[in-house]
Amino acid sequence: MENTTHSKILIFTPEITPRIEYTFGFIFQTILGVDLVYTSHPEEFQQSELPKINYSSTNLYSGLFLKAQPILFEKSISTQEIQIVEYQQVQLFFPTSDDSFLPFDAFAATFYFISRYEEYLGEITDEHERFTDSENTLVQLGMHKKPVVDQMAYWIAEKITEQFPEFKIRKRTFQLVTTIDIDNAWAFKNKSLLISLGGIAKAGMNRQWDELKQRIAVFFRLRNDPYDTYQYILETYQSKLDHLMFFFLIGDRNQFDKNVSYHNKPFRKLIASLASVCKVGIHPSYASNDKPWLFEKEKERLEKIIHQPVTQSRQHYLKLKFPKTYQNLLKSGVSDDYTMGFASLAGFRAGTCTPFPFFDLSQNKSTELIIHPFQTMDVTLKNYMHLKPQKAWQLIEELMTEVKKVNGTFVSLWHNESLKDAGLWMEWRKVFEQILEKGLILENE
Repeated sequence: MENTTHSKILIFTPEITPRIEYTFGFIFQTILGVDLVYTSHPEEFQQSELPKINYSSTNLYSGLFLKAQPILFEKSISTQEIQIVEYQQVQLFFPTSDDSFLPFDAFAATFYFISRYEEYLGEITDEHERFTDSENTLVQLGMHKKPVVDQMAYWIAEKITEQFPEFKIRKRTFQLVTTIDIDNAWAFKNKSLLISLGGIAKAGMNRQWDELKQRIAVFFRLRNDPYDTYQYILETYQSKLDHLMFFFLIGDRNQFDKNVSYHNKPFRKLIASLASVCKVGIHPSYASNDKPWLFEKEKERLEKIIHQPVTQSRQHYLKLKFPKTYQNLLKSGVSDDYTMGFASLAGFRAGTCTPFPFFDLSQNKSTELIIHPFQTMDVTLKNYMHLKPQKAWQLIEELMTEVKKVNGTFVSLWHNESLKDAGLWMEWRKVFEQILEKGLILENE
């Protein structure tokens, strides 16, 4: 007699493929906290008293049955038919059968979303050669503001519990992570004399009098640099510094990479200081995306400054190409990446608010690289979506509430310069603070 009090699920499938292990592992082990057992023997499945799911094309009339779509048994990448199925007011796809416990294949849909299957096939890119947000299936279905993958996991758990009341899942807790990208450590301060004087001259020639006054005042140390918001950030988080992460751009200066030189002593001191109290990762330069050797060079620079291995990364300009970008990060020893999010929208690019392993479709295997999706970015809200601070907060609060429903992780992306509380970024500090206040409340509920 099998122990039916332990949270364990038996999965029958005719073939235990890398895609099945990856998808079922994410849903049951990562999200639901349940142990998995597989079998490809119908008799063993039928005789077991464990909570169980038959994921195949044939109903064995034992446990729960879900007619499987082919995608998890395939090894290649091909265009998938998007045939809409509406369930719980959510539009999904991969329809099943009348005798299945769900009208759609939640496992196939989960794999499609978190493997970023469509991004391997996408031919439309923006000016930075990024997969276009408008081509995202969740965006096209109007479902990008909900963590549908996490929702599907809990729908599956509910169906199992209806037939197997002894089935128990782990209770998760809401988590808040705030990340800061340092594209440009200072607006005017600590730049080379040539760059500083050139900036002053340019501002004067263009009659940008306010900027000219600022540059001169900062140059002569008469006022603080507008991008120097680090003390404010640390004071805002105070005893919650474990919720905070900084990503530093440390590449050579060019058209899209304009940070202070990594040789700059104040810059090195800033990096070391923040690394002593918070998690620090690398913000690979725009140029390094096509040059893995350049990324290695930048990573080594940062490691020498902070005297510890660099294992966390977020791509500058969110430049992400499947599978090349993640393959390069893996080869370089990066274990966690924070690039997965929309550039022009707020929401769930991969349909989840739970960190997940990168599945390399080109090699048809799961990897050790963990992808941490983010839901909102300051520049997106202000520059792409053209939201005022109050409207931006309403949208953020809506997304945080969705994350709380599934007790996932809410990740926001900010820049030191957007927290200067002046000019076009006036009142955005309030939004930054509201996220922390709301996040702490949700963590303790």
